[in-house]
Amino acid sequence: MEKKVYAYIRVSTKEQCTDRQWSAIREMGVSEENIYEDKVSGKDFNRPSYRKLLRRLDENAVLYVKSIDRLGRNYTEIIEEWRIITKKKKADIVVLDMPLLDTRRGKDLLGTFLSDIVLQVLSFVAENERDNIRQRQAEGIAAAKARGVRFGRPKRELPDNFAAVCVRWQQKEITLQQAAKACQLPVSTFYDKARQKNIQSNGFNKAVVHPINNLL
Repeated sequence: MEKKVYAYIRVSTKEQCTDRQWSAIREMGVSEENIYEDKVSGKDFNRPSYRKLLRRLDENAVLYVKSIDRLGRNYTEIIEEWRIITKKKKADIVVLDMPLLDTRRGKDLLGTFLSDIVLQVLSFVAENERDNIRQRQAEGIAAAKARGVRFGRPKRELPDNFAAVCVRWQQKEITLQQAAKACQLPVSTFYDKARQKNIQSNGFNKAVVHPINNLL
């Protein structure tokens, strides 16, 4: 019986390009309707396209992937998923960047032994690289913070009339909602800034900022 040919393509984010993988897969003659693509992290196998692909694999199927890290980056889960595909589903896997990882060949004891060794080494390398990437990101963020780089939303500047409006609100001349509207701020933002001002500014030391729930 003629083998049904499938392929799996993966990158970690939507911004990353899959052109190289598509080009390599097309050279193997895989039709586009049998090519499954995910743009999600390889930390586990809970991926929509991959799960659909897995349901289609059987003993008459061949699955192509460009490299083992495209399949995943978690050592234990790669080994387990490989077992499911080759032992439980009885499908073949071909890793294009590593000719030794082609389960259509060497189905004798020695061939299986060599494939298992290569698979375990490459799976370890894939997970180790994921850990290295995370470590480099953490170090980069720490170094940037040390240089004064700020992450997240830029700090919102307070309007020029904020202090005066705070005084009027503290003296109960206007309500919290009116004060927030006068400063063109959300009520919660005005309240938080006023509370901070109360703590930081000597001019507000004697003022009391009541819990917001009592003022709304």
